Amino acid sequence: MKRVYIVLLLLFCSACKEEQHLIPIQPDNPIPWTQHPDLDDIVMYEVNLRAFSSDGSINGLIARLDSVRSLGVNMIWLMPIYPVGTVKSINSPYCIKDYMSIGAEYGTLHDMKRLVDSAHAKGMGIMLDWVANHTAWDHPWTKIPGFHTVNSAGAIVHPPGTNWTDVADLNFGNTSMRDSMITSMKWWVKECNIDGFRCDYADGVPADFWTEALRQLDSIAQKSLLFLAEGSRGDHFTSGFDLIFSWNYYSTLKNTFAGGSATSIISTHNSEYTTVPKGKHRLRFTTNHDESAWDDSPIVLFKGAQGALSASVITVFLEGVPLLYSGQEVGRSSKTPFFSRSPINWNENPMMLEAYKQMMSVYKKHDIARKGNIEPFPFQHAVCFKKTYNGKEMVVLANVRNQQTNIPLPLILQNTVWNDALKLKTDSLGTSVSLAPYEYRILLH
Repeated sequence: MKRVYIVLLLLFCSACKEEQHLIPIQPDNPIPWTQHPDLDDIVMYEVNLRAFSSDGSINGLIARLDSVRSLGVNMIWLMPIYPVGTVKSINSPYCIKDYMSIGAEYGTLHDMKRLVDSAHAKGMGIMLDWVANHTAWDHPWTKIPGFHTVNSAGAIVHPPGTNWTDVADLNFGNTSMRDSMITSMKWWVKECNIDGFRCDYADGVPADFWTEALRQLDSIAQKSLLFLAEGSRGDHFTSGFDLIFSWNYYSTLKNTFAGGSATSIISTHNSEYTTVPKGKHRLRFTTNHDESAWDDSPIVLFKGAQGALSASVITVFLEGVPLLYSGQEVGRSSKTPFFSRSPINWNENPMMLEAYKQMMSVYKKHDIARKGNIEPFPFQHAVCFKKTYNGKEMVVLANVRNQQTNIPLPLILQNTVWNDALKLKTDSLGTSVSLAPYEYRILLH
């Protein structure tokens, strides 16, 4: 897990809450949820509970499930919901005191089960964020000899090579610790019927552990589970992960919108996919919890709402599994912390929200958007590529500059007639095309 720790003075207290009587959500999808959608068809949404609602609870997410679904989402990645440690703590949700319970600030086990059932009824799965590399300093496992890494003096250490001093490094040379970890993961599948795991800092955990853990999890589930590795090692796919992160693509995208050549987006994409086996994918994003907390929000990084939308169109329609992050769809301009509470204003940019809904509706409606073969056309100031699938064609054009850009079209696109999927009108291309600042087009025929 990528973190930049800043010295924080935090006053944190948790108050016990009486469980409220809640009216069950009636299912509006009569088809039972038996497994996650095909990998090509997944649209993922990351939820930061501390920002998602005014009280930062699981119930706050349940109340907004329809809003999440309106973006075409069918898989929700829930950031850690476990109790946070208090020893050496900076209140990070990735500092886990107990792997098999819900943090009081988020709600109860009953709430979690209700979330899963409610999401399933609406055609969405729930993935848990799993932190296998380390625990809180007050996790009970710190009292078990051999479960954590120790120095020459026999003292437990924080993860080597990091500044994550709020957490204690686990010892994967210990078979009992490994078994306990897998047992904890199984518990969530059996107890709450979750649909997969996003595995934090997967690069810091041995490949053979992941191989065994994912094999055992698949063997007990009554459905296919989805496994996402936050990492870049090629052996994650061999271990059984379906998805790994696209860090190089994200960096290239930012550099391009800062003035770099748009040709690098396609070259980085191709480079990343050379190591992806058939049937697997990269997770593509313009932000996530780390980036919006430490880097900046998309509306800042990509020079405004229109730039953020242009970056998203490229990212969503190029290839991979698209990820949206809490607040991205309403263009939150401030950073979104996750060590503390900072509720999102869901009314901040209604026009941007509608643009995201329209964009994702096209993506979900047309198989070619998710499964088409890519033919790129390199330009310095705009991204242009064609996709083909089952006799259909789609062209995506996106200006990466905050000024009008004119691009000469390749012969294959010159003097052709298309249907504009966003404006719902005919679009006739000549020998060149002029794009307004950060304008994007999605064309079909």
